[in-house]
Amino acid sequence: MTVKNTSGRWRAAGRLSALTGVLLASLSASAIAEETVRLGILTPKQGASASIGLHMARGAEIAVAMHGKKVLGKPIETIWLDEASPQVAQQNMQRMATEYKVAGVVGGNSSAATLAMMSVAEREKLPFISAGSAASEVTGTSCNRYTFRTQAPVPVQVSAIFDRLKDNKIYFFTPAYAFGQDVLRTGRAMLGNVNATEAGADEIPVNTADYSSYILKIRRAAPDAIFGALVGLDLSNFLKQWNELGMKGSVPIYEVAVSDTDFWDIGPAAATGTHVKPWYYNDDRNPAVEKEFVKAYQEAYDMPPSDKAWSGWFAMRSMLESLEKAGSTDPTKLVPAIESWRYEAGEFPYYYREWDHQLIRPALIVQVKDQISDKYDFMNVVGWSTEGEEATSTAFGTKEQIGCKMGDL
Repeated sequence: MTVKNTSGRWRAAGRLSALTGVLLASLSASAIAEETVRLGILTPKQGASASIGLHMARGAEIAVAMHGKKVLGKPIETIWLDEASPQVAQQNMQRMATEYKVAGVVGGNSSAATLAMMSVAEREKLPFISAGSAASEVTGTSCNRYTFRTQAPVPVQVSAIFDRLKDNKIYFFTPAYAFGQDVLRTGRAMLGNVNATEAGADEIPVNTADYSSYILKIRRAAPDAIFGALVGLDLSNFLKQWNELGMKGSVPIYEVAVSDTDFWDIGPAAATGTHVKPWYYNDDRNPAVEKEFVKAYQEAYDMPPSDKAWSGWFAMRSMLESLEKAGSTDPTKLVPAIESWRYEAGEFPYYYREWDHQLIRPALIVQVKDQISDKYDFMNVVGWSTEGEEATSTAFGTKEQIGCKMGDL
């Protein structure tokens, strides 16, 4: 009997079988990827705004959960990357586009980071909703077709509170980057409107640890009020040291774009001031769907949502509903869907204005309570920046005032 040498044939067959297995696994992974919709969350995980970033990301995840964890009939996969600095944010935005291939991104707390992320959004045609930035140029001179913004811009927030400073000597206390510079510039321009004068000004580096020298300067200047825009732990550290040096109650403090976590991080003893912020969990005027959000957030994290959690929720909600409306992840269909999206649950319809992508919605004015008995409920809501649809739209400015020249898709 002759025995044929088949070892080469079997080795070849084995290699073919292994290759087939690899191909099938690759195809299977590809099929799985095609059966999910990836969405990016890009917020700070470290630094002065880490608490803000965590709450914003959690809010976005609650929006996904409240949407049934599916969009366009497919499961949602979220990718959360860090917005540690403008450079890191820009790099991670690029990863969202090319590595993770997300359909859209929500986040962008810092104005400086948001401006860096926006260039990637435009270049990669990646829909992006900034949930925290407030510098005017985001939806003004630096606007682009792929970027939207939920936070009220600096002029809206400053004007919401500046009439409370009539006839005052004001000390400006702002961070040394795009947002803070915008606040300082806007505040100075509004001094004449309220017959106020400038008592002094400081532009504070991010992550400042020791405020004692600044506090001594403020004490020497003897202002009637401090008007500031510190963010995250920078505000927390300032208020803590202001209290430790016996200054709490001596000079009223007014701030724009604050977050609940700025106060939760220091506790009731050091909390003080009148502030502008986008939302408050214990506001009686919150619509039913936002009360559902509060309940869902409390059940998930055993604490109420901060305003930035709401911002993440709102941005992601508008992204998800716009995806459903577009019927596709195609950015040329998704961007127009976001432009025509409406939030009907508010006191009047809120929307992203088509020609600059700014969310048209009032900002909230709050005061820290004199007596705080709850570890989260620090604020009394004392007003909104504007009342009614027409007044709100007017407050956000005209095309000529805003200076946005938006490109095509």
